This record gives sequence, C-alpha cells and structure tokens, in this order.
Amino acid sequence: MSLPAAFAGRLKLPAIAAPMFLTSGPDLVVGTCAAGLIGTFPALNQRSTEGFSDWLDEIAGRLTPDAAPYGVNLIVHRSNPRLEADLAQVVRHRVPLVITSLGAAAEVVEAVHSYGGLVFHDVINRRHAEKAAQAGVDGLIAVCAGAGGHGGTLSPFALVHEIRSFFSGTVVLSGAMSTGRHIAAAQVMGADLAYLGTRFIATRESLAADANKAMIMGATAADIVYTPNISGVHANFLRPSIAAAGLDPDNLPPHGQMDMSNEARAWKTVWSAGQGVGAIDDSPPVAELCARLIAEYRDARAAFCAAEAP
Repeated sequence: MSLPAAFAGRLKLPAIAAPMFLTSGPDLVVGTCAAGLIGTFPALNQRSTEGFSDWLDEIAGRLTPDAAPYGVNLIVHRSNPRLEADLAQVVRHRVPLVITSLGAAAEVVEAVHSYGGLVFHDVINRRHAEKAAQAGVDGLIAVCAGAGGHGGTLSPFALVHEIRSFFSGTVVLSGAMSTGRHIAAAQVMGADLAYLGTRFIATRESLAADANKAMIMGATAADIVYTPNISGVHANFLRPSIAAAGLDPDNLPPHGQMDMSNEARAWKTVWSAGQGVGAIDDSPPVAELCARLIAEYRDARAAFCAAEAP
C-alpha cells in the first residue's frame, strides 16, 4: 500500500470525488475537501483558462489549512487546445494533485513535479498503465468495468493485481462504487484510494441539472449503456437520457474521432453515470454524504476485523 506523504494525516476517508465533466465545481470541491475527502474538478468545466484560474483562486481561498487536498483534471489529448495554458495555471497555483486523462505526458509530470505536486493518471488496461508509469506519474487510477465517464471493461480484480505487479506508487480504484463499504472493499482488494464519481453527481452542490440527479436516483445498472458513439471514446451513459435526446440507445450512429471542442455539446443532454447508480436514492448536501460514507467505511472495516478475530 502506498499513499503520498502529502496526504498523511489529511484524509478522513481514503477516497477521491472524481472530476466530472459539467458537474464538478468549486462548491462540490470545497465541500468534499472540508469533509476530509479529496475533491477534484476538470479544468474544462470552465469555458476559458481565465475562468479556470479564477476557480483555482476561489478554491484555495475557501479551503482551510486542515482540509483535505484538492485536485484538477487535465485532458492530455491532441484535440484539447487549452492544455498548455491550463497547465501553466496549475503550476502558478501549485495545485496539489493533477489527474491526467487520455494521454500520459512526461512534460506534464515534470511541470507538476517542479513545485512538488502529484500526478495521478487514468488507465483502463495494463499497457496504458505501463506507459504512464514510464512517464513518471505518482499514481495510477484503475478505471474498471462499470465506471462512469470514459470507463474500461476489465474486472478490478484483474487490473489492480496487474498494476501492483510492476507499480509501487499509489493505486486508485474506480468503478461502480457508491458506499463506504465499497471503499473498504477497494482497500482489501489492494487499492490505496477509491474513486467515486456518480455518487457525487446526486448532491446539492453538484452542477448537474435536477433532472440528471433524479434520473440517477431512479436508475439501476441495467440503465447504463457503454458506447463510443456519444463522444468518440467508449464511455458509460444513462439510457433514458439517450432516449430523451431523440436517439435509439440500441442503434446509435457512429461518432467518429473524439474532439474536445465538441465534447460539451455531446455530454450536455446525454448524461454519463456508472453502474453503481442502483445504490443511489437521494441527493444530500455533500457534507452529509461524506459523513455517511465515513461511517459506512468504519462500520465495514470493524465488521471485517470482527469476523477475522479468533
């Protein structure tokens, strides 16, 4: 098990609230960090680099010294025209954690390491994990079957084990986790941290539309469609939102290559979610949700230890 020294004593729960496109903003990040979990957001949730910088100023100004660290997500993809400018703001603000997606770049890692920041990278298979490790990342996020957003198809048992066989850094597990018991299970499986996204969409502080939150609360795993035909990269989406957009979930037209300039348009009315939706039936304030997750996690660990006792 390997947690960065920068996280020591700062987390009440070994979990990250994942950066969700068009959903995570300052209120969700600050509320999560104040409760003792790592809060994050995508740089592209702001329409400009200037707006992104403003959010970084706001978050840093609102967080107290005893809060958990925060992080941002950078899309390292050739179709993201803002990467260089957004990275410059990350360095200027000394963002504690950077989560990179859709490309592991050594130059991004070097820039973040220059001020002592950490880089975690999303991976869906061993090949991607090995390339990211070679780029010098501090952590690997195993995005397994059932995860919201750009998820993979591998079992967490398989991917976590394979990553552990060659990587000594922090391992984060993503995929269909919605409860504190799930977080405890992720640790037992060999992960250092759990990565929860969909559960945080249905919170008061989320930027998601009320209809989106309601759809998540009424959904089950069977309502999740895994397809590349919304944004050009395989991702999980809510079947009812695809139908509401006038599309046939079972006969979607091909999308073509991913293009970040059109990504917001693709995801605005077709909503992403993971297979853990069946465990979500309310939309509480983020502080209440985090307190519940912490209590569930502690109960699960206590029950496990009690069962192991002679």
